[in-house]
Amino acid sequence: MSTLAATPALSTTTPLNALLVGADRLGSIPDVLQQFGIHVAAHVSGRDSNHQRRHASVPAGVGMVILFTDFLGHNVMQSFREAASRAGVSLVCCRRSVCALQQALGRHMAQEKCAGCQACPNKAAPRERRH
Repeated sequence: MSTLAATPALSTTTPLNALLVGADRLGSIPDVLQQFGIHVAAHVSGRDSNHQRRHASVPAGVGMVILFTDFLGHNVMQSFREAASRAGVSLVCCRRSVCALQQALGRHMAQEKCAGCQACPNKAAPRERRH
Protein backbone atom coordinates (compact mmCIF):
# COMPACT_ATOMS: atom_id res chain seq x y z
CA MET A 1 0.00 0.00 0.00
CA SER A 2 1.48 3.35 -1.00
CA THR A 3 0.62 6.68 0.48
CA LEU A 4 0.47 9.73 -1.70
CA ALA A 5 1.32 13.08 -0.25
CA ALA A 6 -1.05 15.87 -1.09
CA THR A 7 0.50 18.28 -3.54
CA PRO A 8 -0.61 21.88 -3.79
CA ALA A 9 -2.47 22.79 -6.92
CA LEU A 10 -0.25 24.40 -9.50
CA SER A 11 -1.24 27.89 -10.52
CA THR A 12 -2.08 28.38 -14.17
CA THR A 13 -0.99 32.01 -14.03
CA THR A 14 2.55 33.13 -14.61
CA PRO A 15 4.36 33.90 -11.34
CA LEU A 16 5.28 37.50 -10.62
CA ASN A 17 9.05 38.04 -10.70
CA ALA A 18 10.50 40.01 -7.81
CA LEU A 19 13.77 41.73 -7.04
CA LEU A 20 14.68 41.29 -3.36
CA VAL A 21 16.91 43.95 -1.84
CA GLY A 22 18.51 43.49 1.58
CA ALA A 23 19.54 40.58 3.79
CA ASP A 24 22.53 38.31 3.26
CA ARG A 25 20.53 35.07 3.35
CA LEU A 26 16.91 34.58 2.37
CA GLY A 27 16.19 31.47 4.45
CA SER A 28 12.52 30.50 3.99
CA ILE A 29 11.57 33.78 2.28
CA PRO A 30 11.36 32.16 -1.22
CA ASP A 31 8.86 29.61 0.15
CA VAL A 32 6.65 32.41 1.50
CA LEU A 33 6.86 34.27 -1.79
CA GLN A 34 5.89 31.14 -3.69
CA GLN A 35 2.68 30.95 -1.64
CA PHE A 36 1.79 34.39 -3.03
CA GLY A 37 2.69 33.40 -6.60
CA ILE A 38 5.95 35.35 -6.55
CA HIS A 39 9.27 34.10 -7.92
CA VAL A 40 12.67 35.46 -6.81
CA ALA A 41 14.18 36.80 -10.04
CA ALA A 42 17.17 38.45 -8.35
CA HIS A 43 18.56 39.18 -4.89
CA VAL A 44 20.81 42.10 -3.98
CA SER A 45 22.22 42.14 -0.45
CA GLY A 46 22.80 45.89 -0.40
CA ARG A 47 26.00 45.49 1.62
CA ASP A 48 28.35 45.70 -1.33
CA SER A 49 29.75 49.21 -1.69
CA ASN A 50 28.81 49.15 -5.38
CA HIS A 51 25.15 48.78 -4.41
CA GLN A 52 25.46 51.74 -2.09
CA ARG A 53 26.95 54.07 -4.69
CA ARG A 54 25.52 52.99 -8.00
CA HIS A 55 22.36 54.10 -9.71
CA ALA A 56 19.97 51.22 -9.01
CA SER A 57 17.93 49.65 -11.77
CA VAL A 58 15.21 47.04 -11.92
CA PRO A 59 16.03 44.08 -14.20
CA ALA A 60 13.77 43.43 -17.19
CA GLY A 61 10.85 41.14 -16.43
CA VAL A 62 10.62 42.11 -12.75
CA GLY A 63 7.17 43.23 -11.59
CA MET A 64 7.86 43.85 -7.91
CA VAL A 65 10.67 45.15 -5.72
CA ILE A 66 10.77 43.98 -2.09
CA LEU A 67 12.97 45.96 0.32
CA PHE A 68 14.00 44.37 3.61
CA THR A 69 14.34 47.60 5.56
CA ASP A 70 16.19 46.27 8.60
CA PHE A 71 19.20 45.33 6.44
CA LEU A 72 19.47 48.42 4.24
CA GLY A 73 20.93 51.87 4.54
CA HIS A 74 18.84 54.89 3.62
CA ASN A 75 20.74 55.62 0.41
CA VAL A 76 20.28 52.08 -0.90
CA MET A 77 16.58 52.16 -0.01
CA GLN A 78 16.06 55.49 -1.71
CA SER A 79 17.92 54.34 -4.80
CA PHE A 80 15.79 51.20 -5.22
CA ARG A 81 12.56 53.07 -4.40
CA GLU A 82 13.31 55.49 -7.20
CA ALA A 83 14.24 52.63 -9.54
CA ALA A 84 10.92 50.89 -8.83
CA SER A 85 9.06 54.11 -9.46
CA ARG A 86 10.90 54.72 -12.76
CA ALA A 87 10.21 51.16 -13.88
CA GLY A 88 6.55 51.39 -12.86
CA VAL A 89 6.68 48.24 -10.71
CA SER A 90 5.16 47.52 -7.30
CA LEU A 91 7.18 48.23 -4.18
CA VAL A 92 6.82 46.36 -0.88
CA CYS A 93 8.83 47.36 2.20
CA CYS A 94 9.06 45.24 5.33
CA ARG A 95 11.43 43.73 7.86
CA ARG A 96 13.19 40.47 7.00
CA SER A 97 10.92 38.04 8.77
CA VAL A 98 8.37 35.59 7.47
CA CYS A 99 5.54 37.21 9.46
CA ALA A 100 6.40 40.76 8.37
CA LEU A 101 6.65 39.67 4.73
CA GLN A 102 3.31 37.81 4.85
CA GLN A 103 1.59 40.85 6.38
CA ALA A 104 3.12 43.28 3.90
CA LEU A 105 2.27 41.11 0.89
CA GLY A 106 -1.25 40.53 2.23
CA ARG A 107 -1.81 44.30 2.51
CA HIS A 108 -0.26 44.92 -0.89
CA MET A 109 -2.31 42.24 -2.64
CA ALA A 110 -5.51 43.50 -0.99
CA GLN A 111 -4.78 47.05 -2.17
CA GLU A 112 -4.00 45.84 -5.70
CA LYS A 113 -7.19 43.79 -5.80
CA CYS A 114 -9.30 46.62 -4.43
CA ALA A 115 -7.74 49.44 -6.45
CA GLY A 116 -9.87 48.91 -9.54
CA CYS A 117 -13.19 48.46 -7.80
CA GLN A 118 -15.29 51.63 -7.81
CA ALA A 119 -18.07 50.16 -5.66
CA CYS A 120 -15.79 49.07 -2.82
CA PRO A 121 -17.16 50.05 0.61
CA ASN A 122 -13.57 50.21 1.92
CA LYS A 123 -12.62 52.91 -0.55
CA ALA A 124 -12.21 56.24 1.16
CA ALA A 125 -14.68 58.90 0.14
CA PRO A 126 -13.13 62.12 -1.15
CA ARG A 127 -12.73 64.67 1.62
CA GLU A 128 -14.39 68.01 1.40
CA ARG A 129 -12.09 70.99 1.52
CA ARG A 130 -12.75 73.53 4.21
CA HIS A 131 -11.89 77.12 3.58
